[in-house]
Amino acid sequence: MQTTGMGTKCVQGGYTPGNGEPRQIPIVQSTTFKYASSAEMGKLFDLESLGYFYTRLQNPTNDFVAAKIAELEGGTAAMLTSSGQAASFYSIFNIASCGDHVVSSSSIYGGSYNLFAVTMKRMGIDFTFVSPDCAAEELDGAFRPNTKAVFGETIANPALTVLDIEKFADAAHRHGVPLIVDNTFATPINCRPFDWGADIVTHSTTKYMDGHGAAVGGCIVDSGKFDWTKYPDKFPGLCTPDESYHGVTYTERFGPGGAYITKATAQLMRDFGSIQSPQNAFLLGLGLESLHVRMKRHCENGQAVAEYLQGSDKISWVRYCGLKSDPYYALGQKYLPHGSCGVVSFGVKGGRAAAERFMGRLNIAAIETHVADARTCCLHPASSTHRQMNDAELAAAGVSPDLVRYSCGLEDASDLISDIEQALS
Repeated sequence: MQTTGMGTKCVQGGYTPGNGEPRQIPIVQSTTFKYASSAEMGKLFDLESLGYFYTRLQNPTNDFVAAKIAELEGGTAAMLTSSGQAASFYSIFNIASCGDHVVSSSSIYGGSYNLFAVTMKRMGIDFTFVSPDCAAEELDGAFRPNTKAVFGETIANPALTVLDIEKFADAAHRHGVPLIVDNTFATPINCRPFDWGADIVTHSTTKYMDGHGAAVGGCIVDSGKFDWTKYPDKFPGLCTPDESYHGVTYTERFGPGGAYITKATAQLMRDFGSIQSPQNAFLLGLGLESLHVRMKRHCENGQAVAEYLQGSDKISWVRYCGLKSDPYYALGQKYLPHGSCGVVSFGVKGGRAAAERFMGRLNIAAIETHVADARTCCLHPASSTHRQMNDAELAAAGVSPDLVRYSCGLEDASDLISDIEQALS
């Protein structure tokens, strides 16, 4: 279906039923698929024909929902994963291996930092972390001959720094590698990184895309614009024969629009199996249908709460790019002119202890290891999602000990503000 409006894409994209077929995306709750002959199934294993043979790799429900997300982001192909963390891992491991190097913004989600700096380092992949605000010369200086990708977050969780996507994309392309952007907080409703030069986008679909705290999941979307064949020595996994699939060369067989996602499915999903369940994919599909409506309300509430906090004498600082005083206001206006997200980060005067007391007195906002939900929630990252970091690493990630991450849901803004006011008092 050829559409231009994001709302129409949210509701109609990815799946067009035929005559007499289910109007809603069907849940194909089956591990396996029947074929009349071994020869037919063999063609699937050889990637010579389209179809399904085992849900650990692919499932029709998942593919319909992934197609909708690809359409929303303006990409050529997408795949769902079991979580946003799996999406981050796959997006890099699909093109980097032992002995390789990746440049990443230092202002990223704590779980992603730990994945990169600890777990993937043990796998032999080294990461260099740079400030999202670094000068172009400093960014260029972080690259090595074995650098395979650059990674950043559109709106960092929980520091709420806004990535200068064009700056990072230009640097990545000068050095012949793709820019991978985690677009979880902005969603394609408020920012489409491909429009600004990014090559691959990831999501924790658990957040705004699902929107109701019902299903954990992730997604990877390929823009189809990066020319892997221009750097065959740098990306041999895509540009040389894969002996585990009878010598198929992904860029030759599937072209620039399908090579990256096909390889991620055929190799990584085959071997690691971090697929999203069809039931979760179905719930995600339902959430996507209202994404464009919900994001507007999240942003309205975020702006209202941020403005209230900015005027409170019990708050030491507020971070929200919708505030004109915010250091990322200009970048927000460039990349997120219609709103950023519903998450506001701030510090309560009195430091960590005061922040924890404040959170304990909130009635509407629940203390949860969650964010970007229909229900308002809050978290103290330094003692939870980022507790594995030392003080220097916390500072580099933009996470101070007093930081409270407050995720505005879909409630009335006046009620959220009243709740904050009574908790502060």
